[in-house]
Amino acid sequence: MGLAPYGQPTYADTFRRMIRPTPDGLFELDLDYFAHQAEGIHMTWEEGAPTIGRLYSHKMIEALGSPREPASTEYFGHWADIAASLQTVYEEIFFHVLDGLQRKTGLTNLCLAGGCALNSTANGKLLERSRFQHFFIQPAASDDGTAIGAAFHVWNEVLGKPRTFQMEHAYLGPGFGPKDVEQAISRAKAMAESSGWDKTIKVEQVTNEDELCRRTAKAVAAGKIVGWFQGRMEFGPRALGNRSIVCDPRRADMKDTLNERIKHRETYRPFAPSILSENLADYFENSFPAPFMITIYKVREDKRKDIPATTHVDQSGRPQEVLKQTNPRYHKLISEFKKETGVPVVLNTSFNEHEPIVCTPEEALRTFLKTRMDVLVLGDTYLARG
Repeated sequence: MGLAPYGQPTYADTFRRMIRPTPDGLFELDLDYFAHQAEGIHMTWEEGAPTIGRLYSHKMIEALGSPREPASTEYFGHWADIAASLQTVYEEIFFHVLDGLQRKTGLTNLCLAGGCALNSTANGKLLERSRFQHFFIQPAASDDGTAIGAAFHVWNEVLGKPRTFQMEHAYLGPGFGPKDVEQAISRAKAMAESSGWDKTIKVEQVTNEDELCRRTAKAVAAGKIVGWFQGRMEFGPRALGNRSIVCDPRRADMKDTLNERIKHRETYRPFAPSILSENLADYFENSFPAPFMITIYKVREDKRKDIPATTHVDQSGRPQEVLKQTNPRYHKLISEFKKETGVPVVLNTSFNEHEPIVCTPEEALRTFLKTRMDVLVLGDTYLARG
């Protein structure tokens, strides 16, 4: 999704031979391009990490060329054209299936799940290219979300309980209190040599929420990279303001700075904006409620200069709409940033470096200490490098 805007869909016809729409509103594969159905799926767990064997045949290599080496830093040209072509054909099949579904049911409300429901580029075109008028995609739409389905199958179908739950937020993971934060900091100080604790780090308790958010917003506006650790962890692949790194979206160089100092991601991958709910339509075209950072919309032309660090090469962004009622502290932080800068947006990326998103105060502190992060806000505790 991130690489596709850099290429042209020159291989679209090739992909159309591999996957074809069917008259019944579904699709079929040309299995000559694949190997899994004939050879099975080979998987190993050497050194504890799963490695999946090749799923495609030599016919696919003949059609698209030799596979890219994983260690290569070449992303553009040929590879971007493949990405653009695959995204194009994926969207054709996606909307073909949705059109068939809508014709069969006559419904105008849509709920999506499964790994393809994380294709935020296609999701952002749902209202434009389908007959559906409303849609819902829960934040863990891939395999991890099957836990929700299993639970509700038992609750609704097996036990016969009525449907009452509405998933309005993703803050369903573990939470930690002031004592957990205090213990994590004490351990890091006691193990200063191995933990990387720097004596110049200042630790302050800021129990006044207004002051905490105001101070953090000023740091972000000054170009600081801030680790923001609050409340219960998010469910799903996106950091949504509780296990996030936040930065200033107005700085065009912030993407490179963040990659150089912490994230080390591929250069084509964009960073996403968190925006106050009340300003979503001011900054994004054709925007539908977007609380889970799972849809991509065009940034309005007059706003692109305001948020260059979160505006992709195709002038799009993947916004998280922040509602006061679901995450009041994060909403307050962005509101304070708006007061400071006039922009109701912060750059938001997941709080991690080559590891899963941090869950505990210890993990957040470890990431802060081993990277070049400037500030860490652990609940009410404000840590800043001197």
